[in-house]
Amino acid sequence: MRPEPAWAGGWLTIDLGAVVANWRALQDRVAPAECAAVVKADAYGLGVERVAPALAAAGCRSFFVAHLGEGVQLRPLLPRGCAIHVLNGIPPGADAAFAAHRLLPVLNSLEQVSGWQALAAAQGRRLPAALQVDTGMSRFGLAPEEVRAALAASASIDIRLLMSHLGCADEPEHPANESQLGRFAEVASLLPGTPSSLAASSGLFLGARYHREMVRPGAALYGVPPNAARPNPMRPVVRLQARVAQLRAVPEGAWVGYGAGYTARRPSRIATLGVGYADGFLRAGGDAGAASLPGGGPPLPIVGRISMDSLAVDATALPDAALREGDALDLIGPHRPLEDAARAAGTIGYELLTSLGHRYHRHYLPEHGEPG
Repeated sequence: MRPEPAWAGGWLTIDLGAVVANWRALQDRVAPAECAAVVKADAYGLGVERVAPALAAAGCRSFFVAHLGEGVQLRPLLPRGCAIHVLNGIPPGADAAFAAHRLLPVLNSLEQVSGWQALAAAQGRRLPAALQVDTGMSRFGLAPEEVRAALAASASIDIRLLMSHLGCADEPEHPANESQLGRFAEVASLLPGTPSSLAASSGLFLGARYHREMVRPGAALYGVPPNAARPNPMRPVVRLQARVAQLRAVPEGAWVGYGAGYTARRPSRIATLGVGYADGFLRAGGDAGAASLPGGGPPLPIVGRISMDSLAVDATALPDAALREGDALDLIGPHRPLEDAARAAGTIGYELLTSLGHRYHRHYLPEHGEPG
């Protein structure tokens, strides 16, 4: 059961209109290439049951998840004509489940190619799949020299996509990008006429040579900057607000939170908020992050350690009447971007987004802007 607004310690607002706008902006940027959508990890923690149908309604027809279970969950949420690719490939013994749920495995090894071909032969039909090649990241995919062997063994496989993944795309000048592009082009020449995909969120901003026939953005759809050193071209998608559970005046010298890690340097007004690391607001953000009033104003620094269910902010800079118990403060919002909150916790927007839990009251804004 999702928490009622009056019961929750915090509220997470997810703007589906912004997700769709981000996808459309990326599709316009890469046309005539196709812009797919990566919705793994529950659409980066934002709710695949709401995000994926919104993208499909906007025209997205290719989706990527990480695991078989995610693909099975996603299939009934999408129109029949949508393709679902499973990035982590086929677990041993799971070939038949892929076929039964009309999922496209991303084949990452010769063993997976062989198993998929065996199932195709047993069913007397060609089975669709994507083929991944490792162009330098040393993660998923066949080594380039294995591709010829895979093609020789794949007579019963309908290879609908050749793909790889860039390891340094968020650093445009990194030499690995050109190296991987060159290796990928060499392998792609072995499959003339087969669509190919190399770029994800950051890679598609490297230019048209990286677009190939398909790009696969994930984090950029959800508002994460493709390049942290440049202005963010994506619309923000999430707003995280926390309830003020208690306000107290503390004297100079009083300490706050576990471990007495913070000591008030002056008489202070401390607001305890009903959000903590059990809600995915990472413990490492203590003594570095901040909150803000929804309408703006001075930053209210997080003080002391973030607890499991709460954190404390120093609200001394506000007039007493500006904040009362039950009010909301922004932890991520217009005056506190996602990347600022992630940086304060020593991490990246990807991790913070996917950490946000289900204790929040979740509020969706559909494309037309009305509450959903």
